[in-house]
Amino acid sequence: MDAGAAMVEGQAVFITGAGSGLGKALAMRFAQEGARVSILDINKERVTEAAEEINNSVGDDRVLPLTADVRNPDSLHQAVDAHLEQFGSIDTVIPNAGIWDYNRSITRMGGEEIAALFDEIMSINVKGYLLTVEATWRELLKSRGSVVMTLSNAAYYAAGGGVSYTASKFAARGMVIQLAYELAPKVRVNGVAVGGMRTNLSGPVAGGLQERKFSDVMDKRPEGGNPYIPLHDVSTQPETFTGPYVMLASKSDGANITGHIVNIDGGIAARGFANSAGGDSL
Repeated sequence: MDAGAAMVEGQAVFITGAGSGLGKALAMRFAQEGARVSILDINKERVTEAAEEINNSVGDDRVLPLTADVRNPDSLHQAVDAHLEQFGSIDTVIPNAGIWDYNRSITRMGGEEIAALFDEIMSINVKGYLLTVEATWRELLKSRGSVVMTLSNAAYYAAGGGVSYTASKFAARGMVIQLAYELAPKVRVNGVAVGGMRTNLSGPVAGGLQERKFSDVMDKRPEGGNPYIPLHDVSTQPETFTGPYVMLASKSDGANITGHIVNIDGGIAARGFANSAGGDSL
């Protein structure tokens, strides 16, 4: 095992939205570095296949697949109980389950559509995060553990999504700060604001976007990169975004960090997005 494994070796980690994409990549990274990981997803078949793949890769049964809906507190508590039965404790919680709104503008929707789309996005991206922390904070007190929330460049900038998605990520950013205050000194709470990556991140049922994948958007870009950021030739594979999570989860390397968000957006802060105004065509 490499030197970095000591950062999280022996930890018990709980990750939501981990049947695919970034969540699955995080589970693989933590398992490779010596952690025991529960991966939670709403799709039983998907999360079971993910756990089998990771366990086969690391050569050990380090990953436990769990099924739950992050919008349902009873469902989450049952998943936490199953995790505790298997691993005994929780050191790191990563609220990661989310959906994207595919840049749906307020100018392209009527009131009823906006209401339905907003409610669905907020229930998963915001309430789902809060309920995940509610279901786990008591165990984190015992372990003096931490929460690492998945945010987005949309937690800082416009044009990383539509108004509902952007609002959800700003809300999660506020949640990091408030929960860091409420749970200190025993539990650290931080976030990682990731840029666009090649995953199957889908959209809300309310907008008819549940079958779309964000990877389809990425694959349309020249040479498969991201021309809209300064580091435009950096990899957009999810595994390349996992490093900051390991650092923040570490009880040694991240011990004095709470209430902060690591922004790994490929340099957007140095340039901004391409369009100067979103309403030029109105």
